[in-house]
Amino acid sequence: MKGFNPSFGPETAKNYDNSPRGDEDETVRFLARFGTDALELAIGTGRIALPLRETGVAVDGIELSPDMVARLREKPGGADIAVTMGDMSSVGTGRTYSLVFLVYNTITNLLTQDDQVRCFENAARHLAPGGVFVIECGLPSWAARERHQFIDVESLELDRVGLDVNRYDPVTQLLDENHVEISADGIRFGPIRQRLTYPSEFDLMARIAGLRLRERWGGWNGEPFTASSTRHVSVYERDALGAA
Repeated sequence: MKGFNPSFGPETAKNYDNSPRGDEDETVRFLARFGTDALELAIGTGRIALPLRETGVAVDGIELSPDMVARLREKPGGADIAVTMGDMSSVGTGRTYSLVFLVYNTITNLLTQDDQVRCFENAARHLAPGGVFVIECGLPSWAARERHQFIDVESLELDRVGLDVNRYDPVTQLLDENHVEISADGIRFGPIRQRLTYPSEFDLMARIAGLRLRERWGGWNGEPFTASSTRHVSVYERDALGAA
């Protein structure tokens, strides 16, 4: 990731936890089975790290946005989590862990294939022997519709409308997305750019990093990964013959 993504500035950090996705408990249960210490890449406001820590897993984090970390520090227990500031594709903590994880489509914030490969390599460097790298991400197929431009209604109330405005370039795999909120208070924009990637490309990135796929699911509850899945939860482990 080159530079700071303005989508994760003060306004986003302030409102980030107002709309939880609803699968946080399932995410934590899935991750907690992989050991007693973990590193979250792009830890953000601690949406997953804090409840995972409550299960007894010691959690460190890497984060690029100081505003998101400031919000983490305001929460109970947030001041006790060690966070290394910097790019999740390159910065290190100086430690290894039984679990490294990257969830909520966050790898798509790295906008080139090279940066995403470097992220896998960085995750591999932080894995202890027997450790795993868990990544959760949506599938790009939903973006390749309606001539690659579309608007979805995210919320609809009497005095407030939330729109998700998208334009996808299948050549570069870049999605330009803007969450637009229109209300009596005015109009608020939440722009973000993402590089969408299929699981097969992630598997090749893992091989470059000396990792191999152990298991893949269609969700945090162990749903089978099928042609109708909208996301994947992939678990990678160190390849005994790899260079990681």
